[in-house]
Amino acid sequence: MAPALLALAHWSTWAVCAVIKLPQLAAVLAARSARGVSVGSLLLELAGFLVFLRYQIYYGYPLQTYLEYPIIIAQDVILLLFILRFSGNMKRALFYAVILGGGWYMLTLRKWIIDLAMNLCTLISAASKLAQLRCLWQTKDSGQVSALTWSMSTYTCASKLWAT
Repeated sequence: MAPALLALAHWSTWAVCAVIKLPQLAAVLAARSARGVSVGSLLLELAGFLVFLRYQIYYGYPLQTYLEYPIIIAQDVILLLFILRFSGNMKRALFYAVILGGGWYMLTLRKWIIDLAMNLCTLISAASKLAQLRCLWQTKDSGQVSALTWSMSTYTCASKLWAT
């Protein structure tokens, strides 16, 4: 029974991660606005995911242990582009791409860098959520923030904790 529940947790997490940002993307597209969505939060989340993915690849972990991260990263990049487009800041897209791409490269210049970055991933993730909550507090409007995306994120975190 336990192996079946573990397999269900893994498969359901992958399935949810495959569509986790779609409700958020749909909300932004439908409104043609990124009101209430924090670019800083999204960039921190993206940085955390990139660090985690780079760490997993660097140390040769099996693909099954991080398969959802490339999918989430792709969705985050698309969401970031839509947010930049609707907020009139598309010129920043190249800057963000250079920073994130340079960070991807620099993470593995020395072993201690990737190890330190991985140790900071939880802090980066928490900072991402706090940045979004700060944005919501300041605007006093949830705007295009998707409760379904946040709910799915909560599920995947709980599933990973339980399965690990």
